[in-house]
Formats: sequence, structure tokens, C-alpha cells
Amino acid sequence: MNYVRKHKELEAVLRNLGGKSPEMMEHFGKLHKSTCKSGDVPNKYKELIALGIAISIRCNECISYHMNDVIRAGATNQEIIETINVAVLMGGGPALMYATHAYEAMNEFRQEHEMNT
Repeated sequence: MNYVRKHKELEAVLRNLGGKSPEMMEHFGKLHKSTCKSGDVPNKYKELIALGIAISIRCNECISYHMNDVIRAGATNQEIIETINVAVLMGGGPALMYATHAYEAMNEFRQEHEMNT
């Protein structure tokens, strides 16, 4: 799977859905923004938590979104790897299989981010 491309495709579909259900998308967007803004827990750590949950619940789309956001928030590869490790600890074998998706996504988004900076 190409996670960078998947992320762009999801954004287009979500914009389309937003046109059909603007109130729900507006409220979800506000929830996301208010939850992920830095407070006592910095944004980077909130995104790492979200990534770990995405792996443990086996959601490729969530992995794509949160990997993009966690790299933009400044997480290092080692921080991401350690988050993957915790997700596997909590989710067992199925989480390990989705950890491979997160690892691929990290490499793809890191390469995309480096090309654009």
C-alpha cells in the first residue's frame, strides 16, 4: 500500500463526505483540533498515542492519517518505532501484523516529508 497516496485519496473522499454531511464533519474536525492541540501533553505525544491505537485496532486509514500527522509534529523514527512496540505489546499478534503497515507508512511519509522540505 502506498500510504502517502492513500492519505491524499482519503482527504478527497472526506471532503466529498463533508459536502454531504457538513455538520458532522465540522464537529468531528473541531473535536480533532481541540483534542490534538498541545496542552500539558504536547501534540507530538498525542499523535503517537493515536498511532499506537490505530495499529492496535488495525485501521490502515488511521495509520495513514496519524503517521502523516506524527511526522509533521516532529516525531523521530525511534519514537515511532517505540510506539509501534507498545501497540504490539497491547494488541498481540494482530497488532504485530499491522505494525508492518505502520513501519511502511513511516518510511513513505518520512521520504515524502524530506522531499518537500
